[in-house]
Amino acid sequence: MSACGDKELQLHGLLDGELDAVNTLACEAHLRVCPGCGAEFQRLQSLRTALRAPAVRFAASPALRARVAAALEPSRTPDTAAAVLTQRPARSFSIWAASAAVAALAAVCVSLMLVYWSSPGLADELVASHVRSLLATHLIDVEASDRHVVKPWFNGKVDFAPPVIELADAGFPLAGGRLDYIHGRVVAAIVYRRRQHVINLFVWPAGVAGSAGPASLRQDGYSLTCWTQAGLEFCAISDLDRGELQQFRASFAQRARP
Repeated sequence: MSACGDKELQLHGLLDGELDAVNTLACEAHLRVCPGCGAEFQRLQSLRTALRAPAVRFAASPALRARVAAALEPSRTPDTAAAVLTQRPARSFSIWAASAAVAALAAVCVSLMLVYWSSPGLADELVASHVRSLLATHLIDVEASDRHVVKPWFNGKVDFAPPVIELADAGFPLAGGRLDYIHGRVVAAIVYRRRQHVINLFVWPAGVAGSAGPASLRQDGYSLTCWTQAGLEFCAISDLDRGELQQFRASFAQRARP
């Protein structure tokens, strides 16, 4: 099953975050009802993820590195370069030591990022979906503070049962819910409020739409906190400070336990 011919450019625009709010919502709505376009969008997502993998990156050989270094210093012959290195061993050693330290630090940082935020682009998608929900007046599909209204609304719309918890007594009243599209699949978005702030809690089955892992970060002025519980991935995002969002996470996770 192939994608609709008139939607292919929009799929690429949606993937790259280049569509405006109106066209983004229209394209996302089309993806929910068109299996061909949904499969094509997921293929594009997988391709982008694969192209970002270290295995497809070219590592320069020592010979190529030497040629590049020589090209950067055309006036220096090999003998002259060797003489300079002989005359200034301490400086050369310090430069190489500093380079090695920087490389080691970068490797550690990359490792931590892979452990705590294992799906490329997921944080960007969460931020974009949160902002889009506020700008496009598409924050809520079902508006209610009663979980017995919000939870059944998701039946038949997603292939899992997202827990809907009332947290008004903890300072986070339930506002409603909607459907959203994250990392190639439809997810549940449960909406809470904190004073004048909005909290979007995105929920999807673990292992099927990318995993954020246990992570908390600040990106583009928004706080994100993610965790895995009872076979589901949870990611909460808001412009609240980290402390208050962590408080929301703790309250929700405690009451969502079976």
